[in-house]
Amino acid sequence: STLLDAAMKRTVAVVFGGSIAASVTNTPSASLVTLNVNVKSANTSLDLDTDESYTLDVGAPTATLTANTVFGAMRGLETFSQSVYIDASSSQYLIDETSITDAPRFHHRGIMIDTARHFYDVNVILEHLDVMAYNKFNVLHWHIVDDQSFPYNSTKFPNLALKGAYNPKNHVYQRKQIEQVIQYGYSLGIRVIPEFDTPGHTEAWGPGQPGLLTECYGPNNKPDGTFGPVNPVASGTWPFMTAFFQEVSQVFTDHYIHLGGDEVSFDCWASNPSIQAWMAAHNYTNYASLEQYYESTLLGIVNNLNRGYVVWQEIFDNGIKVRPDTVIDVWKGGWQDEIATVTASGLRAILSTPWYLNYISYGEDWPKYYTVEPLNFTGTDAAKKLVMGGEVCMWSEFVDATNFISRTWPRASSVGERLWSAADVNSVEEATPRMHDLRCKLLKRGVNAEPPSGPSYCDHEFVPTYFPPWQNEL
Repeated sequence: STLLDAAMKRTVAVVFGGSIAASVTNTPSASLVTLNVNVKSANTSLDLDTDESYTLDVGAPTATLTANTVFGAMRGLETFSQSVYIDASSSQYLIDETSITDAPRFHHRGIMIDTARHFYDVNVILEHLDVMAYNKFNVLHWHIVDDQSFPYNSTKFPNLALKGAYNPKNHVYQRKQIEQVIQYGYSLGIRVIPEFDTPGHTEAWGPGQPGLLTECYGPNNKPDGTFGPVNPVASGTWPFMTAFFQEVSQVFTDHYIHLGGDEVSFDCWASNPSIQAWMAAHNYTNYASLEQYYESTLLGIVNNLNRGYVVWQEIFDNGIKVRPDTVIDVWKGGWQDEIATVTASGLRAILSTPWYLNYISYGEDWPKYYTVEPLNFTGTDAAKKLVMGGEVCMWSEFVDATNFISRTWPRASSVGERLWSAADVNSVEEATPRMHDLRCKLLKRGVNAEPPSGPSYCDHEFVPTYFPPWQNEL
């Protein structure tokens, strides 16, 4: 298939520098000359339940990789590529004879990127997708907009980006760029799930869609010039949301949309006389019930689009009645109790709490991410099966294109192994040389990955590309 052909070419490129001939020159007496790849199914759909298992048998003169799907074959090719090494004395490419049967422990292995606090050039996102594939992650959770900026170019509502982006000329993702990210992710076996967080975290939506946000009132019962969350009772809110998410569902092809729902302050709603009047007329006695009205209406819109939805845990914590297929993204402290309560109620969960890699400190921190056990909570076997997996979160208040890759990698690799490998693969001592080796492989592949464990070196150090502004003048 086209997908498999492309995956094979990538493997040759990252292992042998693009030349298959390089792999068979000066071969020793027991030489590997052929890699047979067998994919049993022609199904190329990519979703939560896609089979990523594979078997890899390496011996001379033939290695055999067998998978049920092309995406399983991709994971096996990645294992093969990382098993090849160069002999220091002979400079020959070598691989050890081995037999591997492998499959992921969790189906959802994601990384969240935040392009609202700082804008990332599309090429940075594409590089990140490559490194995700090197680490067998399979979901890019794209937190694309927030209070600070609205860099998504909506064709139905162009003023959202024109008036909400940092700079509408060059800090906006055009539809072709988004499609490029989605298609490239698909070619790597990575799903792209967008997040459009409402009703809070929407300050940047306001300038481009007047009347959408709640007008806040001061002590004198007059508007104070500020705006709060989306106004659930304004006449234009739901026609807008319906049309907007219709477009989102057409642009982003994955079954799931992340709808946010976190950190909703009720203060502005409580100050607004039109909201107070609407609540009195409809017998709403508290603002949690107003939030319930907002979320249930929004979930209904998305459900009518035949899409699934992920929400942050506040939706569940505030007692909002959600549909049974809602996925709860757990991000706050005390995650063991939270995920136990969520799954006991029959809802599925994603764990993010322990893996906020935007928090940094001096020293080696990857072991604390590596030693998290996502199923370390009190619950039945049935409840634990409702944990879909987990996500690394890289919020971008202090991260942009200059440090995003290096801050994420290889620290996120520890989470990748945790979500892929068996629960008993948890020794930091045994993982430490793997982390160093992987970091060196990333450097060789051109990835600016930071040192994971203190003083060390790699045979292929990272060589930055820098051209002085005056170079062309010399």
